[in-house]
Amino acid sequence: MGVSGCGKSSVGKAISDAINGRMIEGDAFHPEENIRKMSAGHPLVDADRVGWLARLATILAEAVDNAERPVLACSALKESYRDILRSKTPGLGFVFLELTRDVAGARVGHRPGHFMPASLIDSQFATLEPPYGEANVFSVDATLPIADIAARAVAWWEKMPGDSKPLHSASG
Repeated sequence: MGVSGCGKSSVGKAISDAINGRMIEGDAFHPEENIRKMSAGHPLVDADRVGWLARLATILAEAVDNAERPVLACSALKESYRDILRSKTPGLGFVFLELTRDVAGARVGHRPGHFMPASLIDSQFATLEPPYGEANVFSVDATLPIADIAARAVAWWEKMPGDSKPLHSASG
């Protein structure tokens, strides 16, 4: 989880590959209206995200129920957003990819073919409620190599108590 450009998709894929998991790209589930809004340079608000997050919560829960090891790439910028995801998957873990505004802006500005313009980076940081103090959160510097982040996240998760724990990497 984290702001646009922090590497959610790349890190999520690396984690998923490392644990033989199922990668779930949160961006793929945005309603067309949300994509049009972001593409036009308008930030999403809570009302835009609630249905999307509820759908992702259901997808995560179904994956866990099917004995899969889901890894979700999703911004989950606010605690209330993370709580929606937790609502159907108790014990859900979050990998918080920490990044400065300047680095996020540079990354998003050089990302071809994505609907999220760099002009929305400031709104992402304005919305972000870092998950400091929340349960089951691993915070990591998003400028580290992807393989290192994934290895650290997997090692952290393997030390957590529980049997079939879902893992959430964290878009939108």
